[in-house]
Amino acid sequence: MNVFQVEGTISTVVFFVLLAVKLFAFVSALMFSGPSYEAAGKLTKVAWCAILGLGLALHLLGSPLGFLSIAFTIAAFVYLADVRPALANLTRR
Repeated sequence: MNVFQVEGTISTVVFFVLLAVKLFAFVSALMFSGPSYEAAGKLTKVAWCAILGLGLALHLLGSPLGFLSIAFTIAAFVYLADVRPALANLTRR
């Protein structure tokens, strides 16, 4: 196995892991109601769905390691680490 095969394998794994993260974040954002976002003090549902949807589309169209794709990946992680738990806490009460 040469270096290029290892690099290709790692790139493929990174592509699909980041795709899964962005897809999960996008679907999760669709599951909560619009008023929940406002009650949690976060951006609106439309804003989060637009951000995560654009990130998912960009990921499917281009390289997952481009500058914009990295920004959208960070946005997906912010959603999963901050927004989603806040929304989940509101629905569990």
